[in-house]
Amino acid sequence: MSTRSPAPDGPVFLHDPAFVRDVAPQWQHDDKPHEECGVFGVWNVKDASALTALGLHALQHRGQEATGIVSYDGARFHTHKGLGLVGDVFGDARVMATLPGHRAVGHNRYATTGATLIRNVQPLFADFEFGGLAVAHNGNLTNAETLKRALVRRGCIFQSTTDSEVFIHLIAISLYANVVDRLIDALKQVLGAYSLVALSRDALIGVRDPLGVRPLILGRIDDEDGGAPSWVLASETCALDIVGAEFVRDVEPGEIVIIDNDGVRSIKPFGEQKSRFCVFEYIYFARPDSVLDGQPVYEARKRIGVELARESAVEADVIVPVPDSGVPSAMGYAAASGIPFELGIIRNHYVGRTFIEPTDQIRHLGVKLKHSTNRPVLDGKRVILVDDSIVRGTTSRKIVDMVRAAGAREVHMRISSPPTTHSCFYGIDTPERGKLLAAQHDLKEMAELIGVDSLAFISFDGLYRALGHADRAAAQGRYCDACFTGDYPIPLVDHEAEGGDTAFIPAA
Repeated sequence: MSTRSPAPDGPVFLHDPAFVRDVAPQWQHDDKPHEECGVFGVWNVKDASALTALGLHALQHRGQEATGIVSYDGARFHTHKGLGLVGDVFGDARVMATLPGHRAVGHNRYATTGATLIRNVQPLFADFEFGGLAVAHNGNLTNAETLKRALVRRGCIFQSTTDSEVFIHLIAISLYANVVDRLIDALKQVLGAYSLVALSRDALIGVRDPLGVRPLILGRIDDEDGGAPSWVLASETCALDIVGAEFVRDVEPGEIVIIDNDGVRSIKPFGEQKSRFCVFEYIYFARPDSVLDGQPVYEARKRIGVELARESAVEADVIVPVPDSGVPSAMGYAAASGIPFELGIIRNHYVGRTFIEPTDQIRHLGVKLKHSTNRPVLDGKRVILVDDSIVRGTTSRKIVDMVRAAGAREVHMRISSPPTTHSCFYGIDTPERGKLLAAQHDLKEMAELIGVDSLAFISFDGLYRALGHADRAAAQGRYCDACFTGDYPIPLVDHEAEGGDTAFIPAA
């Protein structure tokens, strides 16, 4: 295996203690849940690593801290990983030349567990008795620490602080002969939400957890000369579009898809369970041009806006989205209410980080690096701001202040999700519950704290109507909405443990 990575110190701003302490929190911990991760894999395609980099670029919204690719050329595995965006890490042709082969897997990382260190960047790779295996993981394991303690007692040595490495060690100690059986053995011991894309010498493998919390889709690229098709696994359909692949289907909850020279086959080693797909994918995480579980994300968000307008109408002069994720819902709200839609807030997509000095003044003005007001649209108007969520309330307050400073007479805020009252343990980075605004305050108090004339969230029934159900009761068990309800469908073993260790590790 050939390995190349950035210079040990990496990008200066990520390793500057002053930056990490003072400035990074402004963009890492703003008033949003943060993306999970993105996974991508290709089989039987020329320049597999280049297509993987393109796929990861389409999935950049799912993780911006680090990225990596592992390719296989029929004889050796090759790896390149780096801290930063896909274009920064894989923008050099000389780097891509070090990743030969007709099959590859890639990963975009947002750290839900483990620090932002090069050793935590995925795909993770290890040499086993059966050969090399690269694993890319989207999600979070809820019994990772419990398993890790047991594995360490067995003599396993962890090289990273990410929960994904648990898969590697469980596969390593499995007594089964081949990679698929060892993977199944490992999967039956973990709890949590996960979509995996793995690459061995002989196969590209895709897996979704038994409840299907995290997304994974299968695509196909037909050979123009009539040869064997190429296959793609990706977190979202938007990654298929950029590489010219055709959507085939969603990988089903609890399904293992194995792609090799004989084609595609499927294994379902888990008992049948009802899907609990993450509802926040529709609200915020997925790219609007993706289709999830047969549902176009863009249309779902517009319908959410329509329901929001029906439930919480207020007299106003203009509907203004908080960009970018608030735009489709604001369009739906405007269409249902008849109030004009305007871009009253402009987002700067080219925010620099390395030049920022960590001073108090910059910390307080940080929101203006990302957003600025369009004063002619706001001055003297009654404004309805539409956003997708409120987590801490910090950024919401700053945006409201900016809109008022631009001359708005009234500011009303409408949120296209129910109140976020609980932390996520399934791969979305949310604050602990004590820092969630909706967990600590009622609606009136929240409105006062963020400085709006009125505040309303979409109801549970409104959300599920927008997703094609009569109400939440009719969709009961269809989605994971634990961040709104506290109804966690997968046991939170590590979170609830008080020093106990119930992990099952097979005897050597």
